[in-house]
Amino acid sequence: MAAALAAAAHHHRLSSSSPAARTRVVHHHRRRRSSSLSFSAPASSHGCPRGARALRRAAAGDGGGNGSGGVSTGTVDPAAASSPSSSLEELYRSCATWTWRGMRVNYLVRGEGPPLLLVHGFGASVGHWRRNIGVLSESYTVYAIDLLGFGASDKPPGFSYTMETWAELILDFLDEVVRRPTVLVGNSVGSLACVIAAADSSRDLVRGLVLLNCSGGMNNKAIVDDWRIKLLLPLLWLIDFLLKQRRIASALFERIIRGPADGEGALDAFVSTVTGPPGPSPIALMPAVAARSPVLVLWGDRDPFTPIDGPVGRYFSALPSELPNVTLHMLEGVGHCPHDDRPDLAQPNLDHTIGCYPIRPT
Repeated sequence: MAAALAAAAHHHRLSSSSPAARTRVVHHHRRRRSSSLSFSAPASSHGCPRGARALRRAAAGDGGGNGSGGVSTGTVDPAAASSPSSSLEELYRSCATWTWRGMRVNYLVRGEGPPLLLVHGFGASVGHWRRNIGVLSESYTVYAIDLLGFGASDKPPGFSYTMETWAELILDFLDEVVRRPTVLVGNSVGSLACVIAAADSSRDLVRGLVLLNCSGGMNNKAIVDDWRIKLLLPLLWLIDFLLKQRRIASALFERIIRGPADGEGALDAFVSTVTGPPGPSPIALMPAVAARSPVLVLWGDRDPFTPIDGPVGRYFSALPSELPNVTLHMLEGVGHCPHDDRPDLAQPNLDHTIGCYPIRPT
């Protein structure tokens, strides 16, 4: 389990470290909640004016955005917004800080239009969406967040990280910062956090989901009905025990983690994520979530961490035949992070589907 998560972290992370620069702290007050927005099934591309320009640019391999910013909660760098694929340094110069339960949470906001929130996976950060933010921000107000414990967000020593905590963070961010019904876009563990948030939301905050290779839990202890995991369970529990020995955990962490997950408190976040409870299963939550909100599932068929022939992959691949509100696109030759592995394949599916959903006034 630790080895799999370490490999996933390596796959998610970027080659350069996330800049330590901080922007101003932004405090928000709650507003009256907004009403939910409805989605409908996608029509042909000719009937989807929203996102059409972004879709054309994505197909041409250009991820650039207009860089207008459009909101007052972040400091936007126009140079970063106009580049085809923003660098980490450019992205982090555009970030702001939101205070959640006394802890600082780093986030980015860019563009104008209906809001989207991008939620990264294990060991990643805002920068993992660098290939997507520019083109999406041409048609949407794009928010991207560093989950607590990752990127430039706080990593409180001794904090117990759970899927439910990240879901609560997402819902409070929507309520206090975005303040409009929002489409949640998540990858891996971030997808699961979005599913839990949508299941727990009673405030009309979530109007749809996009799930990219959704994980079955915060760690592999959740996948108990896969023969591969059952075979390795004794070893996985031994690894859990060893990781709770700080010297061993520190040595392993220093060898496998670099970049956005590194920094003070990052070791605690790593150990807590690997050894903690796996959290709610998406299999148990998806029927209720899809009954309330449309769901787009993008799945790379070469994913070694949540393989399409595993229990989670099989479940999601069968969902469209069982739940009419779910759309599935399999991406051939793509791995665990479709938005980063092959943005030229993931982006048109994502933008076209979201762009075709009509929006009711709030």
